[in-house]
Amino acid sequence: MGDFMGAVTGYPTAIYTVLLGVVVIYWVLAVLGMVDIEHSGLDVDLHMHTHADGDTSDVGQLASYVVAFGLNGVPFSVAVSLLVLVSWTVSCMGGEWLLPLVPTVLLKVVAGTVLLVASAVIAIPVTAVAIRPLRGLFVSHTAVTNAALVGQLCRVVTGVVNEKDGRAEVARRGASLNIRVWATVPNTLKRGSQALIVEYDEVAGRYLIAAHDDNAV
Repeated sequence: MGDFMGAVTGYPTAIYTVLLGVVVIYWVLAVLGMVDIEHSGLDVDLHMHTHADGDTSDVGQLASYVVAFGLNGVPFSVAVSLLVLVSWTVSCMGGEWLLPLVPTVLLKVVAGTVLLVASAVIAIPVTAVAIRPLRGLFVSHTAVTNAALVGQLCRVVTGVVNEKDGRAEVARRGASLNIRVWATVPNTLKRGSQALIVEYDEVAGRYLIAAHDDNAV
């Protein structure tokens, strides 16, 4: 037990022990609902971090490393937490089993530094493998905003559409969306008519539609 505690609090594992403490505090706050795990992720869409001149920002470069090392697909906090945990484990085992075999203090410092770097290097592929089964738990689904439907075609599902009432369906991948619509009168809209969504009224929560010619180019 004494050798283990010595390894945990000694160089170089002490550095990872501090980082592990930060990770534990973070996850305690996450459990208490004080931080949002889903929104602590790193956007690895490199196109969003590219300047007009083609150079990438620091965040974009970090994102590219995340993808290259296979650490994407989960919130950044999860990847970092696993990296710290694996690094701490490797460093702790090395500090307990290998460093005691080094004869002098100077060589122990050198060996400890090598162990510090080696632990981080080993942790990267191990973490990449560990997060593979976790990616399915963090699949993002982009919601369709109301404004996103403007300009799309819909099909009327009510007998008439006037300035007060009307419903229509918008064909989407998987399932159709049933929306509230209205139109100026008089109009030729009826059940089954194809219409164009012109605008969205945020106050009323409905869409203005207009008759659309099926044969229009």
